[in-house]
Amino acid sequence: MTRRNFIIFHIGMLLFAWAFTSCGSKKQRVTLPAGFKGPKELSRLYGVRLTPNDNIFLYNEGAKWLGVPHRLGGLTKKGVDCSGFVTVMFREVYGKQLARSSADMLKHNCKKVSRANLKEGDLVFFRTGKGKKHVPNHVGIYLKNGKFIHTSTSSGVIVSSLSEPYYVRTWVAGGRVKDL
Repeated sequence: MTRRNFIIFHIGMLLFAWAFTSCGSKKQRVTLPAGFKGPKELSRLYGVRLTPNDNIFLYNEGAKWLGVPHRLGGLTKKGVDCSGFVTVMFREVYGKQLARSSADMLKHNCKKVSRANLKEGDLVFFRTGKGKKHVPNHVGIYLKNGKFIHTSTSSGVIVSSLSEPYYVRTWVAGGRVKDL
């Protein structure tokens, strides 16, 4: 977990705790952001056990997109392509603007990392079609335990495993976004 995510997580937890312990004679009601899911629900949804070290904002934002259909060039919940999904997620979760294509993300926004050294929030790049072998045309966001979230052309936004033969065969690189 980056220092920024650590601080954001703990500030959020303090605000959450404060809302339950503030003084006052009236019962206070905590209003969480629309669509906010707790760690247990997110763990079930993603098939991974979330801990306080995980970026709950990343998992929550991703959960809002699960099932959104693929649309080439799309950037909305009506339809989104893989690089559009990653671009929107990074803007919403990290406040970071990335290049719009997977090849440009790897070239301009990332430092390459091996599959064995992937951390939550790293990008995973694949070559799923014809073209130059080491130039990616597909990108997703690494979560944990070998899982990543991405936009599939056939199923829309889904969570997949890096150990699936298709992703083993098409793997290009992992990328850690610079200055994150």
